Amino acid sequence: MFVGLAASALFTGAPAVAAHRPVPDLAGQPRVGVEPATPGDTLWTKRYNGPGNSDDGATSVAVSADGATVFVTGGGTGTTSGYDFTTLAYNAATGAARWHKTYNGTGNGYDQATAIGVSPDGSRVFVTGASLGTGTNLDYATVAYDASSGAQLWVRRYSGPGNRVDYATALGVSPDGATVFVTGYSPGSGTHDDYATLAYDASTGATVWTKRYDGPGDGNDAARALAVSPNGSTVYVTGDSTGAAGDADYATIAYSAAIGAQVWLKRYNGPGKYVDLAEAMRVSPDGSKVFVTGESTGSGGGLDYATVAYGASNGARLWVRRYDGPVQRDDYASAVAVSPDGATVVVTGFSVGTSYRFDYATVAYAASSGARLWVKRYNGPANGIDDANDVAISSNGSTVVVTGASVGSDSSVDYATVAYDASTGAQQWVERYGGIGGNDYAYEVAIRPDGSAAYVVGESTATNGYLDVVTLAYRLE
Repeated sequence: MFVGLAASALFTGAPAVAAHRPVPDLAGQPRVGVEPATPGDTLWTKRYNGPGNSDDGATSVAVSADGATVFVTGGGTGTTSGYDFTTLAYNAATGAARWHKTYNGTGNGYDQATAIGVSPDGSRVFVTGASLGTGTNLDYATVAYDASSGAQLWVRRYSGPGNRVDYATALGVSPDGATVFVTGYSPGSGTHDDYATLAYDASTGATVWTKRYDGPGDGNDAARALAVSPNGSTVYVTGDSTGAAGDADYATIAYSAAIGAQVWLKRYNGPGKYVDLAEAMRVSPDGSKVFVTGESTGSGGGLDYATVAYGASNGARLWVRRYDGPVQRDDYASAVAVSPDGATVVVTGFSVGTSYRFDYATVAYAASSGARLWVKRYNGPANGIDDANDVAISSNGSTVVVTGASVGSDSSVDYATVAYDASTGAQQWVERYGGIGGNDYAYEVAIRPDGSAAYVVGESTATNGYLDVVTLAYRLE
């Protein structure tokens, strides 16, 4: 899950946003004459500094189904266009740059891509995010590119009825590649932020349907995550929504993918009856269950991880599991993954440890019952703040990969990527990336379909003090 460009809220004093920069030669070369032989070895590193020679950062990464190409998106500074969507394509094996494209919205100002998806046949890449419009403040902006060349195929913008800040946060593609789904938050007419979910025809960008959700408290409602069922019949969105008592609850909605009709709606209000913020969601490979995670106020008043499993067909709550760290302080879940066989659910995030600083905390549950299988924590070398932002599971189900930002021994923030044995939680390896100029923040990880590599993206301080996009490839097998 993307926590926030240039740093999560945990890292105070970090830069405020990241950006893009098209440069003919992307720095960072694959290692010549050295064939990595050990899981965790770095296969390649790429830096990207856009034309504005200012801040650039990546928020999301995806790999084509054939494993040939890695696609990265985020934002970057143009020469005269402000901050633009920036999307990059790399050869997955070598890191060689294939293409880079930018999108400058109609308002010629702030444009930040937040999510990326690839069509199952590998022909198209879709990105979405927030983009300054002309007289419309920020709008959703969704862009389709030809995956082989980067040629822009279509752009669709959405400005909600409130004509204020509309911010797309998540994207999904139907299994047949025919439809692209986008969600986020959008002020209504006379309401606060609402969920706003749209379906587009993937080939033309034509809007198929639009659905909005205003919770019972008529307050702010923000969708944070989206998932599509394996058979393509249902789209699920989740996030935080103001309840009747005025406090935020998880709100998870299932829509018919074809027409947008609501199939079911479920809310979760934790035992503390206060703040409950859903951050991430996944559907089981067989399509029978939906897993939602985030942070939720416990009975003691602190925030805990709260993971909820629902029956995918009717929204029946199957189980709820909470994780409260070792000192019963605040714990924030960032991301969730499901094993390829559907047997295990893994949640990661950041949790106050015995040093009273945040550590990575990764928890594995049995998908059928919610039984806790293992818990592992990672405290970086500085015993400082460690903020896990994303988790993925290898295609053979053997390895869990967690990435995020962690204070290093020199007191600067590094990418920190940790691999665990999926069955036992035993730590397999840790790799840190300290960059060239200061603080570095990893936000998302994706795994090559054959399970051979993991790709981590984020932003890294350059020698000029600004941020660059940095993409790392690690060997998994």
